[in-house]
Amino acid sequence: MKTDWRKHISSDPKVMLGKPVIKGTRICVELILEKLAEGEELKQILESHPTISRKDVFACMSFAVDSVKNETTYSLA
Repeated sequence: MKTDWRKHISSDPKVMLGKPVIKGTRICVELILEKLAEGEELKQILESHPTISRKDVFACMSFAVDSVKNETTYSLA
């Protein structure tokens, strides 16, 4: 079941210049996605950031999916 990212992710201009963060933290969605893209395992991320949960990490991925889902793409060729 897909995690509802809205329960875990927030954006406030007063926190990290409005970047999407895990609620109640200053941990940016971007940071978590970068760690995953670099091959860091879920266990490592949770050990490095003990204030977040497994669901928070999945919420970051769901946020990313929803962010690109309806993008319009154009051929550059």
